[in-house]
Formats: sequence, C-alpha cells, structure tokens
Amino acid sequence: MTEPGQSPENPWPVRAVATRVAKWIDRLGIVWVEGQLTELKIRPDAKTVFMVLRDPAADMSLTITCPRDLVRNAPVKLTEGTQVVVCGKPNFYTGRGTFSLRVTEIRAVGIGELLARIDRMRRLLDAEGLFDPRLKRPIPFLPGTIGLITGRASAAERDVTSVATARWPAVRFAIRNTIVQGPNAVPQIVEALAALDLDPAVDVIVVARGGGSVEDLLPFSDETLCRAIAACRTPVVSAIGHEPDNPVCDLVADLRAATPTDAAKRIVPDAAAEQALVNDLQRRSARALRNWVNREAHTLSQLRSRPVLAQPLTVLSARAEEIHRARATARRDITRLVTAESDRIGHLSARLTTLGPAATLARGYAVVQAVPDAAAPTVLRSVADAPRGARLRVRVSDGVVTALSEGIEGDSA
Repeated sequence: MTEPGQSPENPWPVRAVATRVAKWIDRLGIVWVEGQLTELKIRPDAKTVFMVLRDPAADMSLTITCPRDLVRNAPVKLTEGTQVVVCGKPNFYTGRGTFSLRVTEIRAVGIGELLARIDRMRRLLDAEGLFDPRLKRPIPFLPGTIGLITGRASAAERDVTSVATARWPAVRFAIRNTIVQGPNAVPQIVEALAALDLDPAVDVIVVARGGGSVEDLLPFSDETLCRAIAACRTPVVSAIGHEPDNPVCDLVADLRAATPTDAAKRIVPDAAAEQALVNDLQRRSARALRNWVNREAHTLSQLRSRPVLAQPLTVLSARAEEIHRARATARRDITRLVTAESDRIGHLSARLTTLGPAATLARGYAVVQAVPDAAAPTVLRSVADAPRGARLRVRVSDGVVTALSEGIEGDSA
C-alpha cells in the first residue's frame, strides 16, 4: 500500500496539506525584510492592520500584518510609497490557505541610508561601464517625433511640448503618461520606455519630471530603470527635477537636461535662430566669395600690368634683331669658308692633274705594256721584257696602239 498523499487512491485531505505547509513555514523563524508600502488598510474597529510590502526593483510583493498600535507608534508616518524595514515571522493561515508576514517591528529607511544605497548602486553601474561617454548615442539634429514620458497633465509635459513647438512648429510628440513617484512609478516608466523604443517613428525619448524631494525622485535612481535606459536603442534624454537634482538616470541617459524646459531647448533647434544662422552664413560666404574674386582680379591686373604681358612683342622684336645679325654673320662666315675651301680644292685638283699620267701622256710620253698570251698586260720596265715577236700595247694620250716587238735595237738576228 502506498504512502498517504502519494497516489490518487490514498490522497491527503486539505487540512493535512495545510497543516504540513504551516509547519514548514513556521521553521523559517524571524526575518528582516525591506520594501515599499503599497497598500495600507486600517479598519476603525480592527486591531490588526493589513499592508502590502513591495519590492521596488521587481514585480513581487508580500502581505504583512501587524498590530494597530505598531502602525500608530511607527517612527515615521506610514503611507503608500514609504520605504521601511520590518521584522516579522512568516505565517501560513491554514483556514484560508494564505501566506503573510506577521510584523513585530517597523523601521523607516532614513534619507542617509537611501543615499548611501544609491551611491553604492551608482558605483556598481559605473564599474559596469553604463556611464561611459563612448556609449552615449548622439541626439538627432531635428527629431521628427519625440517620445515623452511624464506625469499626466504635469508642468513638465506642458514645458516640453510648449517650448519645443515654439522653437520648431513641425515637431510631433508620442506622449506616455505614467506615475512619476511612488512604488508603481518604475514599472510604468519602464513599460512606457520599452514601447517608445520599439516605435520606429520615435527619434528621441525624453523622461521628464518636475522638482521634488529626495523621496519623490527615488524612482529615477532605481537600478531597474537605469538598466532599461541603458538598453534602449533610441537616444534617451533625462530631464528630472531642477539643476541641483542629480538622479542616477541622468548619468545613464545619453543626454542630461537640467530641467524639462532645458530638454526641449537641447533636442529641438530654434527655427528663428537657425534661420538667422543660415542668413549669417549666406552673408559671410557671399562676402568671402566677393573678397576672393576681388583679390584674384587684383592679382590678374598686376600680372597684366607687367611689361612682359602688357607688350609681349617688345621682347620678341629685340630678339629678332639679334637673330638677324647672327644669321648675317653666320652666312658671311659660311660663304667665306666655302670660298676658301673651293679655292683649295681647285689648287689640289690642278696639282693632281699635273701629276697625273694623262698629263704626262699629253706631253708625248707613252705607256708600253707587254701582252702575254694567257696573262694580264704588264708595264714594260726593261727591254728584256719585250723579246722579238712579243705583243705590245702602247697607250698614248688619245688612244691605244698594238705592236709587235722586233727585239732590242742594234741587235742582229
């Protein structure tokens, strides 16, 4: 047979389960818990007060109960949104099957402690790099649609919209009204921030709130909100409180504005100022262009006034006369050289003619050559070269004569 409660044939009754759960919870003992009060129910004729203690960084809460006198004698007035630390014992009420925390002591979280916690959280986010200026997204020069997260009908909403519209009438707004203080502010602001970040028409998101006490501005130093701002893809502008106020979201946002009015001035250009700037730039550019043209025209005038450009043919005329003189001199020298060389060639030709064989033949001389039968003619140099019967070739000035040798003169045959 199975153990009780381990099978559908042998189930536990409700009272058994409730009793066992109550025993297990009773073993937890006394605990200290910190949170924000979100509900406070004090009935005139009841001795027990019911409250809800909420975690400001998460969507979780606990029901707590305490004696009426404990609320009346609390160190601070307990209202919704008060940050408290309570000491109590977890209880499970078997009759209704509900869990609650029976509180025996309530302590308020002082401003000094809150500021110390905020400072520790600020150092943590800084160490993670969420304040790094290199991660800041640039604000568009002229956003088409501005996402605005602020309280309903608040002065911050009126300041942002009126100032932005006055500076640039064509600007549009996507407004999300949320609670801007108290325990429910952070979830609503985070939800509105996520919705605007997903809207492709929104170019920049402004989180705006007027001034207030340190307790009123606590939601804007919440870690959940700061991480949500850092995770946004759309540039976020923080415009919380006045100039002295400096919540942690100012350090995480891409741009910190001192006031909501300052945020409108920093994200929307002034149409009149921009038009004046354009006009001034036009005047300055026109003046600079005129000065440049005048400077270049003056430079051209100076160049044209120089002699080389004013009368360019003067230099050519002077050089032309030199060229004519040089040509005449060269022609004269060449003629003289040619004449001298011609005379020298004539003299050499006459000498060559005088010394040549033709002149000798003209004076009565002859050249006698022996003509062998099978050899080339040779000049007759000795009588021995022309024996009787040898054929001779006699060259005179006007032709050639062929003869036969009769031997040496005076030699009898």
